[in-house]
Amino acid sequence: MKIVLIILLILVILFFAFSLFMAGFVMTGQRQTLDEAFEWQSEHYDTSFYEGLDKIDYTVPGYEGYELHVQLLTDPKAAQKSSKYIIISHGYTDNRMGSLKYVPMYMDLGFNCIIYDLRGHGLNEKTFTSYGVLESQDLLCLIEDTRERYPDLTYLGLHGESLGAATTLTCLKEKPAVDFVVADCGFSDIENVLRNGYKSAGVPTFLFEIADFGAVMRFHYSLRDMRPIDSLDDNTIPILFIHGAEDNLIIPKNSEDMAERTKGVKEIHLIPKAGHAESILTDPETYHKYVEGFLQGLQN
Repeated sequence: MKIVLIILLILVILFFAFSLFMAGFVMTGQRQTLDEAFEWQSEHYDTSFYEGLDKIDYTVPGYEGYELHVQLLTDPKAAQKSSKYIIISHGYTDNRMGSLKYVPMYMDLGFNCIIYDLRGHGLNEKTFTSYGVLESQDLLCLIEDTRERYPDLTYLGLHGESLGAATTLTCLKEKPAVDFVVADCGFSDIENVLRNGYKSAGVPTFLFEIADFGAVMRFHYSLRDMRPIDSLDDNTIPILFIHGAEDNLIIPKNSEDMAERTKGVKEIHLIPKAGHAESILTDPETYHKYVEGFLQGLQN
C-alpha cells in the first residue's frame, strides 16, 4: 500500500508539473527583440520608409499601471498635419516592429500611426499573455491616452493582427471611443486555436484541458475565458475582418464567426493564398483596396 501511495503521489506531482509547463508554453512563448522583429520585417518587405518617418517614443500606463512602450509615427512629407490616428496592435511573440507592414497603407490614407508593444512583449516588462483579457484593458488605457495626448484628433481607428486583433475585438465590450476597427486574422476563442494546433501536430487535444488547468493554477486565468467573440454581442462599432484564406494556425472560420456575431456594420474578406498574418504581404494592393473602400463606405 505504501508503494502505491508513493507512486500516486509521484504521478500527482508530475501532473501538476506538466500542467504548469503547458501553461507556460502556451502563455509565455519566446518573444522577439525589437531588432529581431525589424530584421524579419526587412527580409519580407521594404522597410526603408521607417527611417524617414518622424518618431516620438513615450510610455503609457496600462491596466493597473502596467507600463506600455509606444511610438507615434507621422509623415514629415505630408502637406498638412493629419487629425486622423490609427492604433495598431501586433501579434503574439512579435512587437511594435511587426506593425510596420501596415504603416505605409495608413499613411497613404492620411493617418498618423501609433504602434506599441503589447504586455509581455518588446520593451515592456516580461509577463504572461492572457490572449486579450488584460491586453484589451491596456488598449483601453492607450485609447484614452491618445485622445487626451492629441487634442487635434478627429478620427480614431484600431487595427489588430492575430493576438492584436483579438485584443482589439475584446476591448469593444467596453464600447471605446473609436470610429472603426480592422481585425486581421484574429481568433474567436483561443481554445479552438490550441485544439486545432494540437490536432495538426498529431498530439492529443486533451492537452488543452491540461494547459487550462495549469493556466488557472499558475496565472489565475482560464484559457476557456479568452473569447473575443463574446465581446461582440452588443457591438456597434464598424469592423472590417480580413483573413488569409490559407491560414492554418487561426482558421478563417474564426473571423467568419465573429463577423456573424457582431451587431455593427461589418465586412469580411479572405485573401487568397495568404497564410497566417500574411495577407498584406501576399496581396498589398487588394488589402489596401479593402481598407480604403471600407473607410470610404463609413464616411458616405
